[in-house]
Amino acid sequence: MPPNANAVVPARERILETANRLFYSEGLRATGIDRIIAESGVAKMSFYRHFPAKRDLIVAYLELRRKEWMGWFRSEVESRLAKRGAGLEVIADVLESWFAQTDFRGCTFMNSVAEGAHGEPQIAQVVTEHKAELGMYIQELAGRFGLTQPKRVNEAVMIVIEGSVIRAQMTGDFGDPTVGRMLLRAIAREYTRAK
Repeated sequence: MPPNANAVVPARERILETANRLFYSEGLRATGIDRIIAESGVAKMSFYRHFPAKRDLIVAYLELRRKEWMGWFRSEVESRLAKRGAGLEVIADVLESWFAQTDFRGCTFMNSVAEGAHGEPQIAQVVTEHKAELGMYIQELAGRFGLTQPKRVNEAVMIVIEGSVIRAQMTGDFGDPTVGRMLLRAIAREYTRAK
């Protein structure tokens, strides 16, 4: 039976959907609780029952973004790896597709650190967990490709990923993805050699 299109979206989901949109597009500091309450259409009391403090909403938002982004990233990488001969360089293609999205505003987690939100232990933990999850996936890929020193591969690939994200966000110039592919291939070559 198809879901009821007229079903009422629970208050917590409406708050999170609104926070997701506003926090990502306008930033954590620039987005006030009153605006989220107004745009989500919930009562103030209902908002505070679900999120007693803005910090609690930021943590929920970051957890949501982490789940959504990692699911998307893994799926995109894996679909490109299905092509014969594909390797680490597919990450550059995935990033390029992300940068081309009309709502691209950089990495949620790097943005939260830039805004100083990581000073809150709960927020810092979600940021750390996201980077660790991404790192574990890169190490998994390194293992699948038979690369030596997966942790070192992860460090190098993360520099390419984070550098590409910052460049795309700061300049609006997504650059030539062949540069990212070249760097990722070089990393794979470096760790294919006997050590």
